[in-house]
Amino acid sequence: MIDFTFPPEVDDVRERVRAFMDERVRPEWDSVDQSERRQVVDCIVRLRAEAREERGLWLPHMPAEWGGMGLGPTAMAAVSAEAAKVPIGPFVINAQAPDEGNQHTLLHWGTDEQKEKYLRPLCEGTARSCFAMTEPEVAGSDPTLIRTVAYPDGDEWVINGQKIWTSTAQFADMMFCLVRTEPDAPKHQGISYILIDMNTPGIEVRPLMTMTGFAEFNEVFFTDVRVPVTSIVGQRGEGWMVANATLTHERGMLGDPDAAMARLRSIAEIMKKEHIDGKPLIDDAVYRDRLVRLQAEAQAMKLNGMRLTTLASEKKSSGMAGLLVKLQGCELNHQMAELAIDVMGEYGMLYEDSPFARDKGMWQTHYMFDLGMIIGGGSAQIQ
Repeated sequence: MIDFTFPPEVDDVRERVRAFMDERVRPEWDSVDQSERRQVVDCIVRLRAEAREERGLWLPHMPAEWGGMGLGPTAMAAVSAEAAKVPIGPFVINAQAPDEGNQHTLLHWGTDEQKEKYLRPLCEGTARSCFAMTEPEVAGSDPTLIRTVAYPDGDEWVINGQKIWTSTAQFADMMFCLVRTEPDAPKHQGISYILIDMNTPGIEVRPLMTMTGFAEFNEVFFTDVRVPVTSIVGQRGEGWMVANATLTHERGMLGDPDAAMARLRSIAEIMKKEHIDGKPLIDDAVYRDRLVRLQAEAQAMKLNGMRLTTLASEKKSSGMAGLLVKLQGCELNHQMAELAIDVMGEYGMLYEDSPFARDKGMWQTHYMFDLGMIIGGGSAQIQ
């Protein structure tokens, strides 16, 4: 018999996060215009102050010396599950992508100087980061073929090239970037992981408008960008190894089973309100079967997540089980949005400013955005 109960100390922190999400975060989130970035950011800032100063719920994944809660894998899984029930939950407790993965990378690989300059502001919540790997044409399926180059010039690296599909670059204060420093080395070698201050001259960020109507991604151009020689994380030419540590966290956060369960509960509520021939859709066998199938997928994801938590607590590699998170989660997110739109009938076609749009057009945004996330972080065919 498998025991799924949490130890008392884990249950305690889980209940604290749940209470904060239910009492403060969700009401605040529901009260703002979620299409207005300024309102969303102000909401997160207000709640962050409370999370850190009053609730003691801040940086659950980081050790105490960096202002974190120092939680282990089991407690972290419980906290993540509760925070994921509200879209801004991870942001409020400073455990959101890509900052969370970049914090782990610096904690493990960074020098003291790098930690003080880059990790500290991330932990304090005064800075945002981005991760740049993908490039046009050459790096969509094999990011080891990058062409962005860096060459040494005295006590600096000079960077030239281009990145694409870089999330949050237009808001970031720092970039964690893969560049080629040894052009003649084999493709998995000769790549270095380098830190770049986004205020450095020679950087141009061009937001990319997607079919959602928002600019979730960016192109980034580097023209003779100069950074100190001390900016490389880990060893020169071994950036691919460091990058895989970052990607492990990023991919894991793209397939959160608890966020999926929260979405499914919302879809079930829509199905109770929408009717066909006078009957709620929740009573329609075809639609109910689709909902149950997705619930089964989400439950399987949750059980796989428990397996990963156990492996992490035992300091064992997750292997293929870890790759399933992103692969299954992103496909499931898109299928859930598809079902939500279907159950709305004709109203499912409405988007943006229509007064008749359900949930302010949220599901239509999910449907379009989540399609791209099937590719983001590595396509389904290449993990």
